[in-house]
Amino acid sequence: MEGEPTLRLRIFDLNCWAIRYLSKRRQERVRLIGDTLCQQGFDLALLQEVWSEQDYSDLKVKLAGSYPFSHYFRSGVIGSGLCVFSRFPILDTLLYQYSLNGYPYMLQHGDWFCGKSVGLPGSRAGVTAPLLSLSLQLHAEYCRDKDAYLPHRLVQAWELAQFIRHTSKAADVVLLGGDLNMHPEDVGIRLLRGWTGLRDAFAEATRFEGCKNGCTLVPDNCFTDKSELLPFPLGIRIDYILYKAISSFTVKCEELKTTTGPAPGMDIPFSDHEAVMATLHIQRQGQPAGATLGTADPALADVVTEARTEVGVGLRAAQRQRYSSGRMAVLALLLLLLQAAAALGTLAGLGTEQPFPKLSFCLLAFLALGVLVLATGLHLFHTMEVKMLHGTDDQMWMVLRALQERP
Repeated sequence: MEGEPTLRLRIFDLNCWAIRYLSKRRQERVRLIGDTLCQQGFDLALLQEVWSEQDYSDLKVKLAGSYPFSHYFRSGVIGSGLCVFSRFPILDTLLYQYSLNGYPYMLQHGDWFCGKSVGLPGSRAGVTAPLLSLSLQLHAEYCRDKDAYLPHRLVQAWELAQFIRHTSKAADVVLLGGDLNMHPEDVGIRLLRGWTGLRDAFAEATRFEGCKNGCTLVPDNCFTDKSELLPFPLGIRIDYILYKAISSFTVKCEELKTTTGPAPGMDIPFSDHEAVMATLHIQRQGQPAGATLGTADPALADVVTEARTEVGVGLRAAQRQRYSSGRMAVLALLLLLLQAAAALGTLAGLGTEQPFPKLSFCLLAFLALGVLVLATGLHLFHTMEVKMLHGTDDQMWMVLRALQERP
C-alpha cells in the first residue's frame, strides 16, 4: 500500500576468479572476500567462478552468522561456479544450463566443461512478495575481432531472456547479477534488456563511485591480462546488476559502486574483475499494475534482426563443420572397410606371395578407428549445435514477426 516503508536492498556481485591450481593467490582472495562480506553487511551476495566446492564450504561457514541462507549451483563437469549468500530465506532454487556453451575440443578455454548456467534463488525480502534473483555467467569472448563464440553467447542471452520472462510471473522484483562477458552496447545486452525490460543499475544510479564508466575489467588490476585490454585503455564493463519491478512495486538504484584495485589494507584485489555493489530502494505502490513480461521497445525489432543475423552466421559455420566432420567419419569408415577386406583376403590365402605387414596394418587400423570415433563425435556435436542455433533462429523469427505486426 501507499506509504509502506521502503526496503533498502544492498547487493554485492563479483566474478571471483577462483580456479583451483590456476588462479593466483586464490585461497587468500577467497578469505578476503569472506571477510569483506562479513564486515560490509550486504543483503545479497551473487558470486561467480567459485569453482571449488571447498571454497564455497569455507565461505558458508565464515558467513553463516551474517548470511544464514546460501546455495551452490552444480552443473557441467567441473561445476557452474555460481553461488548465492542471502540474509533473506531462500524459498526455492532452479538451475538452467544453456543449450550451447562453446566447444569441448577447445580445451584451452574450458567453457564447455563448466556448464555455464543461470542460477535462480527465489526469496522473500521485507515488504516484497517473492524476490527473484539470478546469478549467472555467459560464455567468454576471448577475441573481440574474431569472436567465434558470439552465436553461442547470443543463444545464451536469448535463453536467459526467455528464462526470465517465464520464471518472473510470480515475483514482484527481479534482480540479475553476473559476468555477462558483453559490453553495454553489444547486441546480446540490448537483446536481453529489450526483451525483458531489465534496467541497468549503472545507467539508473543516482550516485556512482568507482572505476570510470563503471568498468569492471581494468588495466590497473594486477591480475588482469593487459594484452586483452589494449584497445580499451580505461577497461571494459562486462559485470552487471540489472533489475526490474513487477506488479505494484517500484525499484530505484540509489547508489552503485565498484571496487578500484587492491582491497582496503591489502596488496591484492578480490579478483581479476572488480566487484559491483548496488543499493536499491524497493517501494510498494498503490494498486497492482499486473505482471509485465517485457518492454515494447520500438527498436527491439532491429535488435532481434541483428541478433538473428549473427545467429545465422553461426548456423552456417556449424553446418560446414558438421559436413566436414561427417565426411571425415565416412572416409575413416571406408578405410577401415578396405583394411578389413585386405585382412580377409590374406586369411583366405590371397596375395600370400609377399609377407603381410602386420605392424603397419595395425597402426593404420588404430589411426582410422581413432579418426572415426573423433569425427563421429564432432559430427554429433555439430548436429546438436545446428539444431540449437536453428531453434533459436525460429524463435527469434516468431518474435520479430509479432513485433512487426504490432500496431
